[in-house]
Amino acid sequence: MPNAKICLLGNHDDDLFDYCIKLPYGDKGGWANDWQVFRSSPFRQTIKLEADMILNGSIEHWWTTFQNHDVVVAHHSQNFYGQETKIRDYRKWFDTNQLPDVYNAITYWRLSETAKEFFDLIRELFENWDQVIENVKGWDCWQADTDTAYAVAIKMLGPEKFLLPYQGPQFAHMKGKINFCDKTDWTKELVWELNEQGLRINSIQQTVPTHYYIKELAPILEEHYDKLLESRRQAQ
Repeated sequence: MPNAKICLLGNHDDDLFDYCIKLPYGDKGGWANDWQVFRSSPFRQTIKLEADMILNGSIEHWWTTFQNHDVVVAHHSQNFYGQETKIRDYRKWFDTNQLPDVYNAITYWRLSETAKEFFDLIRELFENWDQVIENVKGWDCWQADTDTAYAVAIKMLGPEKFLLPYQGPQFAHMKGKINFCDKTDWTKELVWELNEQGLRINSIQQTVPTHYYIKELAPILEEHYDKLLESRRQAQ
């Protein structure tokens, strides 16, 4: 789908995007807004990416991967070496509660009853979060967590409806321990640079999307992309 459009969901306008849409039910705060993406998308088929991700190449082939499914949620993730991570420090309650190892960072859906059922349940889980976590052993986060909500919903509705039977589209998750860092901020322990292809870490050019996680990187990325856009305008 080479002519796919891009929509920015939130309270910001930017003419780089084909659509800028505000949250239709208002800002509920943080992750609790996630269920609104289904009702906000202007498309019949949607790939949702988290905002703190860098695309290091085309993802157009994903449309072919997803085309015969109503909803697909990414499961498993990898480090910047391209290895599936075996680090479970951030997912102890997933293992304790036998929840599917899913990540909302990459979510696809087409307009369908399955998608509506899924996002309606996500809304219900967020709106009743205190009751939800009473049944999640080992829960230790200070606020609602989208990945956990997705995992609970998928377990309730049946993983076969939402997970590919093989390892689908992947991303590099840059939480510290996953990438063998001593502390949380990988940008202070690893050598990295931005180039026209995206992100290079410890001399390894990243090819899958990078969930960079460290929010302080955002203004650096904005400056980098502004320079790239300006250089391309001048080259035209």
